[in-house]
Amino acid sequence: MDRLLLIDDEADVQYSFRRIFDSPEIELNTAASGEEGLRLIPKLKPVLVIMDIRMGGLNGLETLRRLRQLDPKLLVIMMTAYGTTQTAIEAMKLGAYDYLLKPFDVPRLKQIVQGALKAARDMKQVVSYQPLLESEDYDQGIVGRSEAMQNVFKLIGQLAGSDATALITGESGTGKELVARAIYHHSQRSKQPFIAINCAAIPENLLESELFGHEKGAFTGATAQRIGKFEQCNLGTVFLDEIGDMSVATQTKILRVLQSGTFERVGDNEPIKVDVRIIAATNRDLQKAIERGQFREDLYYRLNVFAIHLPSLRDRRSDILLLSEAFITEIGRSIGRPPSGISRQAQQALLDYHWPGNVRELRNILERAAILCDGGLIEAEHLALRPPSNPPAAPHPADPPGDLRTLERAMIEKALRDARFNKSETAKALGLTRAQLYVRLRRHGLDKHTL
Repeated sequence: MDRLLLIDDEADVQYSFRRIFDSPEIELNTAASGEEGLRLIPKLKPVLVIMDIRMGGLNGLETLRRLRQLDPKLLVIMMTAYGTTQTAIEAMKLGAYDYLLKPFDVPRLKQIVQGALKAARDMKQVVSYQPLLESEDYDQGIVGRSEAMQNVFKLIGQLAGSDATALITGESGTGKELVARAIYHHSQRSKQPFIAINCAAIPENLLESELFGHEKGAFTGATAQRIGKFEQCNLGTVFLDEIGDMSVATQTKILRVLQSGTFERVGDNEPIKVDVRIIAATNRDLQKAIERGQFREDLYYRLNVFAIHLPSLRDRRSDILLLSEAFITEIGRSIGRPPSGISRQAQQALLDYHWPGNVRELRNILERAAILCDGGLIEAEHLALRPPSNPPAAPHPADPPGDLRTLERAMIEKALRDARFNKSETAKALGLTRAQLYVRLRRHGLDKHTL
């Protein structure tokens, strides 16, 4: 259960929050003043504080300053009445996670709160990189006795005392974010914020604003100034997941942060200085992306100061049953009726399977199996695995033959030139997603250097 503390001197606001967050997953506590909130925080230990800026007695900004002394990692969302946006910006500079304008939009409020709760879990979830003897000791740590994972543990340990930039590579589902959090927890910045951003999950036209912030009026819909994740995470660690999906334009800004520690908000020319450690991850082959002009070579070398490659699950099969045991223990606690074990046939099925989705797929399959077995033994039929083989890759369904392939290339070439090689605009003109466009660019070997 996530414990929230609302600090607001308006009874109507407290009542509204109780109705909005009436959920068994959330415990909402309230305080009517900054002074009361500061007294309650050591006792309640909330994961998130939501606080008004204008209150009688100690105002929100001064309360935030004192709260930062109590717990610099505690996330705070500020609320402000319309017309006091600049005050809210000051709050963000003091380390607030985000802010809302009153009267607030309920869906937006819920979205921000859920994002803050995830960030709080990321920061407070301790990840062990030392291989332990009992699977229950891992809880949500990194599990592995294989030589490949032992090497990963050693690298995390060697990197922990350093402030170097790190690049984590590996297939989807191998646990790259878990390793990033382990590096963070054993680093010199462990008492500062940790923010994870999935670059592939945020539309390109919003990613730059999410990372660096924007000024009011910078683009349609920018009704107020917004502080980006880098500014929020000053002195902390930013984890850029799936950085290989980032546009070259945004890559350039990341490179500048690494080189000089500065950036500008979208719509502004004023440099902002930050001290942020960057950990990046990707499931793409960045060397090939460099050859295709999709990734900056200088950024790659800046990120690749310390490289950690995570093996696929099929390359560490000796860990499959150990992982299964740890997951079943964890899943059993969450569903309230743990399976009694895994049959020999089910164990063999797990060992024979090719695991295209890696550790993430293993956990998902075991969670489904644990529900189906209803407290009994997990059998092979509960796993519902595909045949244990490595079938040859089927032809890409969108790969056109002969004349159609030639026509497709011509259409893409024209769209690229018309859009001046802007990938987002090209994809939009062709009715494709960026991912679909990149597949076709790779197929035809197209970039601005070949046209």
